[in-house]
Amino acid sequence: MLHIVDSIGNYVPMRDDPLRRWLGTVQAQTAGLASSEAKVVELLLDDPLFVGRSTTAQVAARAGVSAPSVVRAARAIGFAGFAELKLEIARARGTTEFFAPPRTLTSTDTTRTIIDASVRTGIDALTALGGAIDPGALDQAVSAILGAGQLLAYGAGPSATVVADVVFRLRVLGVRTAGITDHESAVIAARLLDPHDVVVAVSSTGRTEMTVAVADAAATAGATVIAVTNQYRTPPTDASDIALVVGGAPLSTQMAAAGSRLAHLVAIDTLATALALRNPDRATRAERAGIDLPDIT
Repeated sequence: MLHIVDSIGNYVPMRDDPLRRWLGTVQAQTAGLASSEAKVVELLLDDPLFVGRSTTAQVAARAGVSAPSVVRAARAIGFAGFAELKLEIARARGTTEFFAPPRTLTSTDTTRTIIDASVRTGIDALTALGGAIDPGALDQAVSAILGAGQLLAYGAGPSATVVADVVFRLRVLGVRTAGITDHESAVIAARLLDPHDVVVAVSSTGRTEMTVAVADAAATAGATVIAVTNQYRTPPTDASDIALVVGGAPLSTQMAAAGSRLAHLVAIDTLATALALRNPDRATRAERAGIDLPDIT
């Protein structure tokens, strides 16, 4: 098994980690929390094992909030109360050997440390994706795209690289797909869509104003909006009909964008593969174009 050694000599297993998968589902629910609730959830993401073995009072003291805030935080992310939250931590922990929050890199870190941190970023983000993405939402997205007259994909900044992949992957499957990089042109194009069309709006933060504007324009036109983002209860998910939420592991600010981009790319790969499997004619089209897809015969 491949391991990374942290600064105090603990081994962090580089494998499928049930606890980290579960944390991805938690992270997907963290948008829009009250300040006191956000402090509790931040502590949960940073040190889930402490939360899992502590009392309500102990968690409240460390988070700097009241005991009722701990209970409200648990309810805000989908649990009946703090006891149920602790039970889920125990279940998710399973056979996990060790959990440590990702460290923040500094200018004194070696190249080897930077490489290891980057690798771990990808693993953490993809593990969270496995726990967070909703299979039902993915099925809805496939159905919407199968019936689409045309598809417009838009994302700004780092999300633009994901949009380029959306265009490539879906176009080769026979979907009439366009990616418009200019924001004003994208808004105009979204306003001209009709109810048979689809927009894929990609935003890791869920707060990129340009992407939200495109999603709003498409929704107003009656098109189906598919949001690819990190969290529920953010403007893109509010404007969308279908949300492909990847969760996003509790990564440091340095690595969060990179981790989100990897998770979004895998979400798009999953969408494209499901589309091909549901419609073999599209898979044949892709094979003729020289695109590798799973064998579905």
